[in-house]
Amino acid sequence: MTIRSPLLSVIVPCYNIEAYVADTVTSLVNNARDDFEFVFVEDRSTKDKTYEALLELTRRLPNSRVVRHEQNGGLATARNTGIDVAEGRYLTFLDGDDWLAPGYLAELVDSIERFDVDFVRTDHVQVTGVVRAVHRAPEGRRWTPLDPRTSILPVDDTTMVDYPYAWAGVYHRRLLDRGLLRFHDGLRTAEDRPWIWGLHREAESYAVASLRGVFYRRGVASSLTQIGDVRQLDFFRSFDLVLAELENDPEKARLRPKALRNYCVVIAHQLQERARFERSVAGKLRQMSAEALGRMREEELQEALIGMGEERVHMLRRIRGGLKGVAA
Repeated sequence: MTIRSPLLSVIVPCYNIEAYVADTVTSLVNNARDDFEFVFVEDRSTKDKTYEALLELTRRLPNSRVVRHEQNGGLATARNTGIDVAEGRYLTFLDGDDWLAPGYLAELVDSIERFDVDFVRTDHVQVTGVVRAVHRAPEGRRWTPLDPRTSILPVDDTTMVDYPYAWAGVYHRRLLDRGLLRFHDGLRTAEDRPWIWGLHREAESYAVASLRGVFYRRGVASSLTQIGDVRQLDFFRSFDLVLAELENDPEKARLRPKALRNYCVVIAHQLQERARFERSVAGKLRQMSAEALGRMREEELQEALIGMGEERVHMLRRIRGGLKGVAA
């Protein structure tokens, strides 16, 4: 069954998540409305029968369809496939191994319609085994229209560009018309970093809603966050895109230090977790980290590292070499 003019499109990329997709679909059944559509993008799973499970489970989900890639393209490309076929006035995302609280989508639509903003961001619940923890969007101003640029800074504090999760929000179709909603094709990790920076630099309005209906499942064996292969290194391309897209921004001098700090924080995190990588990938990580840090001017890099903590600062200093007097 299809609907003529859906109000909301929910885009759900799926890859090797057969064990979890029943929970995902059930949560969407509990959110379904006649004016909502659900687009599942099956990204050519290789280890299980995700596609067959989707075909069976979505029979009970009205206004749903399953699109299957001819070959695996990664999360960014899968989301773009969903965006291309979605027809809703508003769009939102859900990863195939996560789920929603009953009635959450209606609250999400109500929030963006109430303020008529370009997008709305929300809190979420992180689930690790049986442990659940609320993660709040970093912006403290709630339930009011805001200028997205005002939520990028300060440099040395957690802000909305440090909270890139595409599924924690809802987005007006006019962002797609302006070229702001699609992801960079082929990015297999950190795909939401240049995306969230683009939204906060180029969109005209947004709001933060204190909704906690997204349940984000951590520790999934098939998740890229748990896999130490070369796909993890796509974060270098992601942050290089952020910096490249900042070049023509009128506030480049003010915003670039924040982007550099984001980059350094992620480099440090990956280096600290390098034991989970295959040996060849760990070597490539170290090489690409040195190259990325080497492209940064020493004075701006020292500013980016202030307050990052002694262990991370010393590690990055060793990787790059020549950084003296950085305040930990």
